[in-house]
Amino acid sequence: MSGALTPAGPVPVPARLRAQLPKLRDLAVDLAVGAGRLVRAGRVDALADQVDTKTSRTDVVTVMDRASEDYIRRRLAELRPADAVLGEEAGIGRDVGGSDVTWVIDPIDGTVNYLYGRPEYAVSVAVVVGDPTTAGAWRPVVGAVANPETGQVYHAYDGGGAYLRDEAGERRLTVTSVQDAAMVLLATGFGYEVEVRREQSRALVEILPAVRDIRRGGSAALDLCTVASGVVDAYAERGVHLWDIAAGWVIAGEAGARVLTWSGGPDRPLGILAAPEAVADALLELVARAFTGARRDPLG
Repeated sequence: MSGALTPAGPVPVPARLRAQLPKLRDLAVDLAVGAGRLVRAGRVDALADQVDTKTSRTDVVTVMDRASEDYIRRRLAELRPADAVLGEEAGIGRDVGGSDVTWVIDPIDGTVNYLYGRPEYAVSVAVVVGDPTTAGAWRPVVGAVANPETGQVYHAYDGGGAYLRDEAGERRLTVTSVQDAAMVLLATGFGYEVEVRREQSRALVEILPAVRDIRRGGSAALDLCTVASGVVDAYAERGVHLWDIAAGWVIAGEAGARVLTWSGGPDRPLGILAAPEAVADALLELVARAFTGARRDPLG
């Protein structure tokens, strides 16, 4: 069962859980960093082993995607056995009931980058309350995103601010002060299916002239973190899954971004937008209009 993208802001955080958020954040960081070490050390084995595909022949999964998720699941089974776990590779499961939370895992976000030796990949670990399998019934409250190649670890919990930890120490994150959508450096990503990419390319024909420029890193989790750290102004993408964005959602939001979902038209997956408040409405209108228009056949 996959996760449902739309969260619900009003989903309450139980009082008994609120006090635990800093410790849950610390555990999320520990899990993401530990899995990241495993993934980085196992890259040679991943390249030598069978590389499978999922939605298309360009949508790949490696033995290390599975090993990373298995590592996190084993640790959680030992430390938080009552919690549910939703992972990209193995779906959702709960060993024992009674917990308020679900851990949401992307064991390698940016697997193609990982295969090619590019540094833009990450392990993403989040905690959500509510039901992450039902649209409008969940809320992300903890997030940790670790980049094994750079040693950067982004982390946040609801109400606690967003931070970046690296070799220089730890600093609090904040989004840029951009005031004009035309001056926005916008991060985005592309799907793996051919028809999805055609639609995305049509949408970019309208979006690109309306912003400063476009950047494509290849990891939704890291894209949200770059919004939080001010490396880009905003991020918008359609067709991502809950595990791609749950941790980054908290991090970007705690850094001051407004995080929203948007529709590209009926029968299309929702998109996500993270942007500073001053430009959020204008960007939301732009991307929703562009993707709705992209459904039309340009030759028809």
